[in-house]
Amino acid sequence: MQLVSKEHKTKLLYDHYMRYLFIASASLMTIIIVTIIVFVGGQGLLTFKEVSPLDFFFSAKWDPMGLEYGALSFIVGSLAVTVLSILLGAPLGLAGAIFMAKIAPPWLSKIMRPATDLYVAIPSVVYGFVGLTIIVPFIRTYFNVNIGFGLLAASIILAVMILPTIVSISEDALRAVPKSLEEASLALGATRWQTIWHVLLPSALPGILTSIILAMARAVGETMAVQMVIGNTPQLATSLFMPTSTLPSEIVVEMGNTPFGSAWGNSLFLMAFVLLVLSLLMIMIIRRIARKKVV
Repeated sequence: MQLVSKEHKTKLLYDHYMRYLFIASASLMTIIIVTIIVFVGGQGLLTFKEVSPLDFFFSAKWDPMGLEYGALSFIVGSLAVTVLSILLGAPLGLAGAIFMAKIAPPWLSKIMRPATDLYVAIPSVVYGFVGLTIIVPFIRTYFNVNIGFGLLAASIILAVMILPTIVSISEDALRAVPKSLEEASLALGATRWQTIWHVLLPSALPGILTSIILAMARAVGETMAVQMVIGNTPQLATSLFMPTSTLPSEIVVEMGNTPFGSAWGNSLFLMAFVLLVLSLLMIMIIRRIARKKVV
């Protein structure tokens, strides 16, 4: 009995220390995230000492040598690339999730799921290189344009990159729908496609929306692949084939050439802060959708 009592006390002691270890880890992560936000935001907001907020957010004139720091073209470019990539990738990803969850035989689904997850491990520079050597020449040839760099090339690459996120999360959401709902629909005479469209998709909608928003967060912050195919030109794009730039690509191109503390450098920090705010807003949307799903 004494031995059992000692083992029990040891387990309680381990539980006690592990609890504080987890609390310390969570606190440390919170401090790191808050520190990053405060540093980037504080440094970025110094831009407004020399640049008007109206000029920064609503002007497309970016000429640091001429003391013009309008980031509208980069903000619009980031949003346009994100929306276009979702329009291209979301239907394909959802179709793949439906096939893997409800149509494919079990043996094929067991092969496709790991194969889909492997796409996440591919470096973004590889996607960019593929876009540079295949997508850009294809657009230049078949759309009869001079360059091939632009919104369309970047959107196609991002659409491929976000597919694993949409497929894996949407598939899990579809598999989580109670089997009884599907069986009841089929018992009432609905076809397989009617059941998928009218029963499974509405029931799994919160999870599907979560996958799309996570994919948007991935797309809006993507740097290397977009930087290689979008053209990196500080101008407001008026067509899919017009070179432009995004917030991440412009930061990575210019950050190494700007003196810290200057209006030019601070404006890049402010662009990074805008990206952080966009990502945080998407995370808040995800949490709201998840909360509705629980309720």
